Amino acid sequence: MRSRSFRGLSQSGFHRLHYTEWGEPDAPVVLCVHGLTQTARSFDRLAETLAADRRVICLDVVGRGRSGWLADPSGYDFPQYLADVNALLARLGVDRIDFVGTSMGGIIGMLLAALPDTPIRKLVVNDVGPFIPKAALEWIRDYVGTDPEFPDLASLEAYLRQIWAPFGNLDDGEWAHLAETSARRADNGSFALAYDPAIAVPMKASPVTDVNLWPVWDEIACDTLLVRGAQSLLLPGDTAREMTGRGPCAELIEIADVGHAPTFSRAVEIEPVAVFLRK
Repeated sequence: MRSRSFRGLSQSGFHRLHYTEWGEPDAPVVLCVHGLTQTARSFDRLAETLAADRRVICLDVVGRGRSGWLADPSGYDFPQYLADVNALLARLGVDRIDFVGTSMGGIIGMLLAALPDTPIRKLVVNDVGPFIPKAALEWIRDYVGTDPEFPDLASLEAYLRQIWAPFGNLDDGEWAHLAETSARRADNGSFALAYDPAIAVPMKASPVTDVNLWPVWDEIACDTLLVRGAQSLLLPGDTAREMTGRGPCAELIEIADVGHAPTFSRAVEIEPVAVFLRK
């Protein structure tokens, strides 16, 4: 794994964008983009597997991980995220990529794949769809931006085991890895979560409603794999099934005993993605 960074641009100035890079520099590129409060390191296990024959790029979305924070939190929204991904593709110097996106990252992938002359060759959407129910968004809104602090990593890990319980039955090593890669040092020396609490500002600026992105989904034409946690509340089963019959007519796999969202840290989650991308 190699650590890289470059500058993105928002209306309030430049910001640092960090990403990890795996595999050989001349191999076909797979770009991985994480969920709302995750980091690039969420894809470590998947990247290790795909790096056998791919150049895997895992982005810390602005405000998360080792990327910088925006001076104006109203910029934490999809237009900025799309612009930053485009800047990353320009830096990489590639015309075609495969894209893997979890939750928020999956929405970024859908928005990019629906655009004319998209660079996306294959799309993997992890546990998100064009319809997102209000109740699931309210659950996310209630914990994002609270900025808890912890005396040590063990306490932070215990908190993650609670709020990320839908990830399923991860082993102790997987939980420890999530804690280590989801932590930052607060100014007072305690541990905090590795994202700007202000990412919640746009979410809390208006009442929560159902999200309807079906017109976006219907514009996607690339080969698409949809991964769903079988107990997911964010991606209802009927929405997932409808996604297999319209737009790109996605191939669907469901991960048993997992809610929102599969972590790509176990073989049962990793192998279907690897097979799909290598077809």
